[in-house]
Amino acid sequence: MIFREATTNDIKQMQIVRNAVSENILSNPDLIKDKDYEAFLTKKGKGWVCLLEDQIVGFAIVDVRTNNIWALFILPSSEGKGIGRKLQDIMLDWYFTQTQTTVWLETGFETRAEQFYRKTGWLEISKNSVGEVKFEMSYEVWKKGKSSI
Repeated sequence: MIFREATTNDIKQMQIVRNAVSENILSNPDLIKDKDYEAFLTKKGKGWVCLLEDQIVGFAIVDVRTNNIWALFILPSSEGKGIGRKLQDIMLDWYFTQTQTTVWLETGFETRAEQFYRKTGWLEISKNSVGEVKFEMSYEVWKKGKSSI
């Protein structure tokens, strides 16, 4: 497995991963365009990819302008290999060198993603009427969790 910073050349493969997931499925995949990825990778934040045999099997993107995890997705065939955890670690380690502002994300409840975020120390803030749960991670909790490893 190779983990590296994402580039705009990765967008097509990232789109493939995003559209292959079995949970948190986009109601309309055409709503998120290549230009959206490009903006997050070049202006709003930063992203990382995981490659297996030159194929992107997972990616993560954080938006430092809105302090939001925009994406963390793994190909279903590559789940359970620690890729999501490693991408999250790389992303949050970088994020918290940029700011100590609490970062947030939303995901569907009663999903594997929800379980993952709970297991990795995210704090539930709220649930909404459309079936999403909002989580936050503070700088202090992230650093404390890293020091206990």
